[in-house]
Amino acid sequence: MSVPMPAATELPDADDRAWRRRVARAFGRAAPHYRRRAAAQAALGERLWAHLPEHAETILDLGCGPGHWSARLAHHYPAARVIGLDLAMAMLDEARRRHPETIAWVRGDAAALPLADQGLDLLFSNLAIQWCPDLEAVLVEARRVLRPGGRALINTLGPGTLAEVAQAWSRPGRPAALLDFLDAGRLEAAARRAGFATVRLERARERFFYPDLAAVMASIKGVGAQVAPGAGAPRLGRADLERAKARFEALREPAGLPVSYQRLTLILDR
Repeated sequence: MSVPMPAATELPDADDRAWRRRVARAFGRAAPHYRRRAAAQAALGERLWAHLPEHAETILDLGCGPGHWSARLAHHYPAARVIGLDLAMAMLDEARRRHPETIAWVRGDAAALPLADQGLDLLFSNLAIQWCPDLEAVLVEARRVLRPGGRALINTLGPGTLAEVAQAWSRPGRPAALLDFLDAGRLEAAARRAGFATVRLERARERFFYPDLAAVMASIKGVGAQVAPGAGAPRLGRADLERAKARFEALREPAGLPVSYQRLTLILDR
């Protein structure tokens, strides 16, 4: 299977290269455990499935991870060419190991896709672009690689995601360092600026429950996310762990310890 490549790509600056290395390392470490620990991410991905177009011949799974959705897309569209793209080589290695189907596994950055203009019918991306520092560039790239009439289906996350985790790990004057999620209005405006003909956005609070704090943290670390103290703070110690446990226990519900995701689903037609 050949993957259409552009004539040239701008080289990232030093800050971008450092960011890419950090993200690739985090997700590379998560690769062996991703499917087992990513129940919430899998459930959220099902929300995209209802918006699949009837036909697609060339498909990109953007931020493919270990290839679960790439393989499902290949099965759903048996005549299609499917490309799975991820920044982490370890994720791509895991994808190749798990899914020997005829899928092209490509290493690349969502903000500088190594694909030609107007080559795709469908871009599918489940919970990947929230890790990108420049979402505007990601959306511009998504439109660029789609054919006229093509569709982008994107799940990302909004403010309030992992609020319980942030509350449990925060300390006076030093909030836990989580992602600065783009709100729904700004995300929708960015998609319109990117030039899509049709922009639809769904939003919903999705909650998942875990038996204890260890399971909560495994679910987050297992997909490459990290929780860290604020800038300049010392490393978290045993006392911080006990404090976090007590705070999370105060939030316990009959189903377990809650973790909230603010799902933002973009349905974009070029």
